[in-house]
Amino acid sequence: MLADRLKTLAPSATLAVQAKARAMRAQGIDVISFSVGEPDFDTPERVKDAARRALTEGMTKYTEVPGIPELRAAVCQKLRRDNGLDYDPAEVLISCGAKHTLYNIFVALLNPADEVLVPSPYWVSYPEQVKLLGGVPVAVATDEESGFQVDPARLRAAVTPRAKAVVLNTPNNPTGAVFAAETLEAVARVAVERNLWIISDECYEALTYEGRHISIASLGPEVKARTIVVNTCSKAYAMTGWRIGYAAGPPALITAMSDVQSQVTANPTSIAQWAAVEALAGPQDEVAKMVGEFDRRRRIVVEGLNRIPGIRCAVPTGAFYAFPNVSALFGRRWQGRPLESSSDVAAFLLEAARVAVVPGVEFGSDRHIRISYATELPTIKEGLSRLEAAVRSLAS
Repeated sequence: MLADRLKTLAPSATLAVQAKARAMRAQGIDVISFSVGEPDFDTPERVKDAARRALTEGMTKYTEVPGIPELRAAVCQKLRRDNGLDYDPAEVLISCGAKHTLYNIFVALLNPADEVLVPSPYWVSYPEQVKLLGGVPVAVATDEESGFQVDPARLRAAVTPRAKAVVLNTPNNPTGAVFAAETLEAVARVAVERNLWIISDECYEALTYEGRHISIASLGPEVKARTIVVNTCSKAYAMTGWRIGYAAGPPALITAMSDVQSQVTANPTSIAQWAAVEALAGPQDEVAKMVGEFDRRRRIVVEGLNRIPGIRCAVPTGAFYAFPNVSALFGRRWQGRPLESSSDVAAFLLEAARVAVVPGVEFGSDRHIRISYATELPTIKEGLSRLEAAVRSLAS
């Protein structure tokens, strides 16, 4: 009796692994989860104070659908300050998290059978959202050897008359890759030549460890005119549960997205919006401290993973994920059965090491697993120790 569109819909694999780890813990099983895609830091106190003030002052009613003017202005200020981008508040939409923002974009842009180019490995929700709306996600492979940079020749070859948009995610989930300036310039050329929209998911922008984050929209007026910049308060300010994301782009598209939102959720939570004003416009000291800690963790994680026989891991330059290649473990045996896929490896690590990771096949690469280092350092070290002991116990 369910809609046909659900026949191809896959539930979020990352949330599923997280739920399984929680269920095992509830049964008294000591599980370390490297699956969580959220900072383990607390929301800054100044942000909480802003929410408390909003409650005290009665800011608990419906707001404008695209967000309160103060928050849209704060987004414009942030984009100018951090990215050198000039937007008017009318070119900004606030939504219930970046995932909601992306869905608004796809609803506003896609007709049935329209194609969306998605560099692979990719965040799990991109292809699923496109498919929900009758679109066709087209994976464009990237190579581990290049640091998972987008190959413009492959991207150009993937463009057909049905191609409508390309999704960029930098820093990248799951690989931790940060796209180089020349990569962004090459992608922008293809988009301009082939008349593609650019959906630029910059949610992990603050977590750029080497050099400075570059938004593709900053590469010139022609590129900016076809780019929708997507960001969130979730990662930089540890506000995942507050559900505030935003988009900046051409006014006609932003208006269309707002019209969609008006019929689905209307405005995001009023109190969370006032908290987000403080997050974006206030002091940014907490962000720098968090980034420094994540930087320390990523080095320890990569070093620990590369000590394990059969696992190799490139150094991520952004986000808080490592994406180790585990294909050398394929063929080795556990409980009499050979490991043949990233799902097999993830199941083995959960059962034998009591460590939860996400199989890379969910992100478009069956040769990898995703490990989040958004957890405290003692837990990371214990998890790495368990992983090493489990892998060394495998039969050849």
